[in-house]
Amino acid sequence: MRFAFRAAVLVVSSLSAAAAWAQDTCSNRGQLDTLYCDENRDLVADAPKDAARWRDPSTLVWAYTPVEDPAVYANVFKPLTDHLQRCVGKRLVYFPVQSNSAQIEAMRSGRLHFGGFSTGPTGFAVNLAGAVPFAAKGLGNQVRGYNLIAIVKSSSPYQKLSDLKGRKVAHTSPSSNSGNLAPRVLFPEQGLKVDDDYKPLMSGGHDKSVLGVVSGDYDMAAVASDVFDRMATRGTIKAEDFRVLYRSPVFPTSSFAHAHDLKPELAAKLKECYYSFRFTPEMTKEFNGDDRFLPISYQKDWAVVRDVAERSGTPYNKAAYDAESKREAEAQARRQQQQQQQQQQQPAAPARP
Repeated sequence: MRFAFRAAVLVVSSLSAAAAWAQDTCSNRGQLDTLYCDENRDLVADAPKDAARWRDPSTLVWAYTPVEDPAVYANVFKPLTDHLQRCVGKRLVYFPVQSNSAQIEAMRSGRLHFGGFSTGPTGFAVNLAGAVPFAAKGLGNQVRGYNLIAIVKSSSPYQKLSDLKGRKVAHTSPSSNSGNLAPRVLFPEQGLKVDDDYKPLMSGGHDKSVLGVVSGDYDMAAVASDVFDRMATRGTIKAEDFRVLYRSPVFPTSSFAHAHDLKPELAAKLKECYYSFRFTPEMTKEFNGDDRFLPISYQKDWAVVRDVAERSGTPYNKAAYDAESKREAEAQARRQQQQQQQQQQQPAAPARP
């Protein structure tokens, strides 16, 4: 027992010394968590200086943002998964995540090696999980973006955002750019102030917000235009059933990022394999004409998103992340409770004779 205690103390002391050493030797960290360093000042975590800390796993785990049903994208991205597996030369596992915070925590803990992060949560993934964005979907040589759109039923009486005061308005999740942060910055310019003029209802996803407008659960929803377009292309909704009251300037779409501590040669190979991949016809249809992945810079391409986060009072730091994660968990718990209540209220199936 004494030996185990002394060993534990030694381990804790060693970890504390290592942490202190890491902090002392980092000349610039910026807004990154204390686990990471940014000495080249490109706003993302540098690879560890100590090669012993580089990771080169035999199996790579990846995930795509839970902006829509995660199970759908296991099939949509299978051609990419197969290509990367052959190109990188390692086994790949696609891991469906149920929330933005779950995806970020998975990378921070080392369980997720790379993934596609939604626009807003990308900043939290960079600062708190050491994510290094390197690619985005595009067409030809153009990285494609999306708009925040405010949608209502085409049959509704609402003609402008200010008409939605006191009404039921859906946001998606606290950390979402188009689903929560951008409306807080951009809607007041159109005469509608979040929290003052309406209390946002967190739907849990852009697709859920869109379907909620159809069913009448929400009078209006703030969603990403690319998700709306994909649902229309897929036949999940009819575009003519909706009217767009507002369309924002263009934001960058989801980023694809790797963990900062992947072995540099592995990270370079992963990027090369992403850039060489060409979408299948099915993927091009799913992603509104995009046909490939193109290089991006978090410092440059996410500047507008970081500005929205700062102006909305949700900077990409630990305090904001903890608050957003708590709200996300509470909203998810409420949705599950509502689903259980709905299931309990459904009439039982008649007994078979």
